[in-house]
Amino acid sequence: VLPYFRASKLRLGANRNGPLWNAKGNICCAMNMAAGQSGDPEKLNLDQLVNRVRKLWDNSPQPVKSFPWNRALENFIQLILDLFMAVVKYLSVPLLAVSSLSEMSYCAHEKKLFLVPVPLLIGMAISDLLRETILDLSPLLKDAEVPWHLIAIGIFFTVIKLPGPYYPYWGRLFIPHFANGALWRTLWFAFLWYRKPKKASEATPSNDSVNTGLSEPNKL
Repeated sequence: VLPYFRASKLRLGANRNGPLWNAKGNICCAMNMAAGQSGDPEKLNLDQLVNRVRKLWDNSPQPVKSFPWNRALENFIQLILDLFMAVVKYLSVPLLAVSSLSEMSYCAHEKKLFLVPVPLLIGMAISDLLRETILDLSPLLKDAEVPWHLIAIGIFFTVIKLPGPYYPYWGRLFIPHFANGALWRTLWFAFLWYRKPKKASEATPSNDSVNTGLSEPNKL
């Protein structure tokens, strides 16, 4: 029996050293070499792209180089933000109204409609308190072009409102209306915020007309 096992081991060793094993080894080596060299063409292509961009920039005319690209990028970002704010401003009221009616209908279905004013008033009070606190901490927001503090308050209460159907029973009755009260109060403050510049712009021409009217008799 022992000579038979020794002979079988010798045959296995011969098979490993045979042409099939050598072919497998060559294939593995080729795959490893291909994997090691696969990153080189990508690096070369990236370097070539960077060099071409540099050459294109160097060969571009002087008006293109002197163009304020950074300022153009800032204006583009500001335009995108203005469009986003316009969409939010015109869609927030109908969406909030529809969602508020839906949540009130749920309370009416559960015969708990008389509880709606309580969380609604609490949400309004909390929104007012947050606004006053933020303005006290950062008075510069009063003169800002965009009411970032109102946007932050609106996002905060929107995040509280969105999981409304997944709250427990009493949470579904109170939390959405609490958020609705805060959001309606925030929208009212935003309306007053965007109304201020219009009043100022309307007051300036009227004052100018009064001054010109007073100056004309003096000239005569």
